[in-house]
Amino acid sequence: MSRIGKSPITIPAGVEVTLGEGVITVKGKLGQLTQEFSDVTVKVEGDQITVERSSDYKDQRAKHGLYRSLINNMITGVSTGFTNELELVGVGYRASNAGQKLDLALGYSHNIVLEIAPEVTVETISEKGKNPIVKLTSYDKQLLGQVTAKIRGFRKPEPYKGKGIKFVGEVLRRKAGKSA
Repeated sequence: MSRIGKSPITIPAGVEVTLGEGVITVKGKLGQLTQEFSDVTVKVEGDQITVERSSDYKDQRAKHGLYRSLINNMITGVSTGFTNELELVGVGYRASNAGQKLDLALGYSHNIVLEIAPEVTVETISEKGKNPIVKLTSYDKQLLGQVTAKIRGFRKPEPYKGKGIKFVGEVLRRKAGKSA
């Protein structure tokens, strides 16, 4: 039995869950998310959601914990939201935003201008003497992860000096340089 799959999900106040044929919709103060599911049964009883499977086939065992986690992330997203913070480490690395356009100066011959999805709010923090920080907030965890990975992919942190785009608080594995 999946340890994650068998634990129930508590629905917080202000979140509305609608269950259809193979589709679950979660609506809260931050937005609305929809997820299709198969091979499992989802039950809404009072303020709890349970995910159950009908047999022990491998694909049903795999999807049991998956759909429970996806539904839990949907409920957390529409009630409190998710935040990712990226830190730009490097001389001359800058970030600025105008609305949903993120402008990154990452040491290339040109600036990178990225149009961010409307579900994700972007904020840049630049303080003198500190590395610039890009703060991304959204109610959709999957979309937030995709946008964060795309931004990080422009300049991944390198292991020698640590230059690049990294998560705030991320510990990088450092290598020694050339030995003299």
